[in-house]
Amino acid sequence: MTIKAGDKLPAATLAAATPEGPRPMSTDEIFAGKTVALFAVPGAFTPTCSAKHLPGFKEQAAAIKGKGVDTIACVSVNDAFVMKAWGESAGVGQDILMLADGNGDFTKALGLEMDGSKFGMGQRSQRYSMIVEDGVVKELNVEAPGEFKVSSADYLLAQL
Repeated sequence: MTIKAGDKLPAATLAAATPEGPRPMSTDEIFAGKTVALFAVPGAFTPTCSAKHLPGFKEQAAAIKGKGVDTIACVSVNDAFVMKAWGESAGVGQDILMLADGNGDFTKALGLEMDGSKFGMGQRSQRYSMIVEDGVVKELNVEAPGEFKVSSADYLLAQL
């Protein structure tokens, strides 16, 4: 069953790259007591994700945080090393927390997985964005296959 507005996020462990290597982060550590703008992409370095989705959140980071968001986080079913390299190549700096869901456990628990096998990508995340307050989903914006509209930074910013 797919998560919806009003639901508490499931407990999961994601990973963030640090100078010392990948660091596990629990959903409690990421979301408890905070307002988080979370967006997910099917894959790091993929065309729409690299040309529009991640850059949009980088460009709107100050405006989003100015509306009371503590953390902007990007999650993908990739490993922490790929997420670190993608964040560095996009110049996100400290504006966006790049999170790896290497095995897709968080994505599956949300019910937002998709099968990218016909593209050689295996199981991945659907493209979405959400506003999470203290671990509870306030807004959820899931894209139709092949679309990039409701998960954009501009769309999410208008919801804040």
